[in-house]
Amino acid sequence: MNLKWRKNILNTTSQKISIFALGGVNEIGKNMYVLQSNDDIVVIDCGSKFPDESLLGIDLIIQDISYLQENQEKLRALIVTHGHEDHTGGIPYFLKQLNIPIYATNLTLGLIEIKLKEHGLLRSTKLFLIDSESELQFGTIRTTFFKTSHSIPDCLGIAFHTSQGTIVHTGDFKFDWTPVDRHGPDIHKMAALGENGVLLLLSESTNAERPGSTPSERLVGDHIEEAFRHAPRKVFISTFASNVHRIQQIVDASIKTNRKIALLGRSMVNVVAVAIDRGYLKVPEGMIIEANEVNSMDPEKVVILCTGSQGEPMAALSRLSSSNFRQVEVLPEDTVILAAGPIPGNERSISRIVDNLFQLGARVIYGSGSVTGLHVSGHACQEELKLMLTLMKPKYFVPIHGEYRMLHQHKLLAESVGVHSENIFIVSNGDVVDIENNEAIQTRSVDAGNVFVDGIGIGDVGEIILRDRKVLSEDGMLVIVTTISKSAGKIISGPDTISRGFIYGPESGELINEVNETVQATIHKMKDKNRNQRVLKQSIKKSVEQLLYSRTKRKPMILPIMIEV
Repeated sequence: MNLKWRKNILNTTSQKISIFALGGVNEIGKNMYVLQSNDDIVVIDCGSKFPDESLLGIDLIIQDISYLQENQEKLRALIVTHGHEDHTGGIPYFLKQLNIPIYATNLTLGLIEIKLKEHGLLRSTKLFLIDSESELQFGTIRTTFFKTSHSIPDCLGIAFHTSQGTIVHTGDFKFDWTPVDRHGPDIHKMAALGENGVLLLLSESTNAERPGSTPSERLVGDHIEEAFRHAPRKVFISTFASNVHRIQQIVDASIKTNRKIALLGRSMVNVVAVAIDRGYLKVPEGMIIEANEVNSMDPEKVVILCTGSQGEPMAALSRLSSSNFRQVEVLPEDTVILAAGPIPGNERSISRIVDNLFQLGARVIYGSGSVTGLHVSGHACQEELKLMLTLMKPKYFVPIHGEYRMLHQHKLLAESVGVHSENIFIVSNGDVVDIENNEAIQTRSVDAGNVFVDGIGIGDVGEIILRDRKVLSEDGMLVIVTTISKSAGKIISGPDTISRGFIYGPESGELINEVNETVQATIHKMKDKNRNQRVLKQSIKKSVEQLLYSRTKRKPMILPIMIEV
């Protein structure tokens, strides 16, 4: 045997493989997974997550990528499985810190390019087109792909062929045997991977609690057409902008019912333009009209396709429901259709919009897809998850893309089809699964967490600022301004107390006087002890806090301002 070749084999077989998530485990959103083979790192997806109501002022949540920054010389590629926001939304922020090549399918690249243009990053980013037949080599990692079905076209699962064995990442998927675009899941490739041996499978868990199988997207089309036919006036229909299959069915129903389509919402306009340009959406010439043309047309000849199905406050549907959209308005007997299921946590916002629409006199069709027939999930239910596990036959299994209860249920499904319980790892973001000598263990972790985007700031808003915002929003603040003598430490003027969001009106005068007296007493008490402003401010803050809590049982933010003259 050639000694050099033999040496290379020995070096290859000794490589350790590590897999972990920086987002997307024990949560839904901001997906990012990392596969490392010694000195080669491949990143899968780079999503974002919208904040809940407790994160005041935060626009977006992305991943903590400090581990990748520390190992940036090992980064080889970012592979994006599909074009949804929870898999692509963090890319511009990632590239501002780590500019690495991006590999994605045709539609996904088009959606990514929109984001990069907005952030001024398109020219500096290397983008590579891939499809299910692509085969890539990233150092010691050979990578192949297979087609999956989801609620957006051009989705891929990924197979990483490493020195330890094959590791498969499913991406988001369901088994839709009658897809709208007739491009079904590549079940033969999946089966072939399983026959050749899959060491570890990472599979999404979103619908792991739901029995049965997810219905085909094609079933929604007939219900959309029926709703359009029975609508006496304008039709407003809101769905995910990225659900190109759903949009195609809306176009088809509009053609059959002789209606034109107006698009509302920037993301809807952008996605439709990309999908038409790249051949994923077939729209007849003249079918799409401008929003300002709606009022000049017969109401029974118009469909308004808009964003905002999740109750986003600034999206088109929310503005329409509050009569705050300049060019178009919802009138009595208009039909409004919510053709999307609520993401957990958005129910309250959606309910508020539905209430507003009813008050405007609209006919509103909303609720779960199983009731209205106007929505099906893009994620696999239990029987499909078991089918994926059966096709892949993995030795080790890591459920991903879901909250803990979903991961746990997916673990039970894996056990039911023969995966040994001790070979299943329910991990959190940052927990590392190491594979060496074809054996997997989970004993260590890397830094992982949330980074908050606030305006143009990335990561400059932390827990302390959020805590201050929470206090301000709940209990308000008091600003206490006092001018004191620098030499003698005596009060020259003030204190003047200004209340914002705490107390207001004539009834507050007595309490404000008590606050001022407390400040005066504290300054008098401290003037011979300590001239340090920081210590003095802390003493004022503590004494006023005690007074206010004893009088009101509230804890406003207290901001003492000392002016020395």
